[in-house]
Amino acid sequence: MIAVTGATGELGGRVAARLAAEGAAQRLVVRDEARAPELAGAEVVVAAGYHDREGMTAALHGADTLFLVSGREAADRVAQHYAAVDAAVDAGVRRIVYTSFLGAAPDATFTLARHHHLTEEHIRATGLAHTFLRNSMYLDFVPFFASADGVIAGPAGDGRCAWVARDDVADVAAVVLTTDGHDGLTYELTGPDAHTLTWAAEQLTRVTGRDVRYVDETIEQAYASRAHYGAPDFEVDGWVTSYLAVKEGELDVVTDTVERLTGHRPQALPEFLERNPGSWAHLAPA
Repeated sequence: MIAVTGATGELGGRVAARLAAEGAAQRLVVRDEARAPELAGAEVVVAAGYHDREGMTAALHGADTLFLVSGREAADRVAQHYAAVDAAVDAGVRRIVYTSFLGAAPDATFTLARHHHLTEEHIRATGLAHTFLRNSMYLDFVPFFASADGVIAGPAGDGRCAWVARDDVADVAAVVLTTDGHDGLTYELTGPDAHTLTWAAEQLTRVTGRDVRYVDETIEQAYASRAHYGAPDFEVDGWVTSYLAVKEGELDVVTDTVERLTGHRPQALPEFLERNPGSWAHLAPA
């Protein structure tokens, strides 16, 4: 039995659909049963959230493997992750597959990557079998880096990133969850090539037919341009430092993991844009 968290979300939902297609026994752990996808053979259980250790323990009881999708950004995100991991131990889960982030480390430039490092260490300390999927930035986000007026702004300089599509991450996760030989391994998941945000703007220009450009901000400008959102400091720090991690070369990583585990080449941005016109609808000429 595979317990899948985040099944009402973009990644967890994709993974759950793939497991259902393969006939795997799975249990969808959700906060709102009404939003759970209807999948053949899938059980649905409710827990208030990762912070609810008691509820998570009950939801995971009888599951062999937990697919733990990292929680949404929150001031207590690490504590929530810890509670979910501890619940898995309490419930007798034997293996955790966790969605981490490329370059997870205590001194990572990207502040949220430090959260992933702490969660990885907590999982290791349990002694459970585990696999970490360290995803690069999602390719799906790239079109939304551009504002409606066609500007991608951030302090990434000429740094490069090999963005990876959620579909490719889900394909890898399904393989890891349903086959043997992955315990104790950390997989770095990236797209096929690393590129700059200037290049990304050029691809958006080509497909949308309007001028999209990248503006390299200073750190001060990056914080100032995001101040109007009124987001908490930890969230703004995450936004800004994600660009800085690109600038520092920490995401200039290309691996063959997706192709090696799934048998197909990961999507690149031009292909993704052709397949997903809705992702750049906000940029289409009026």
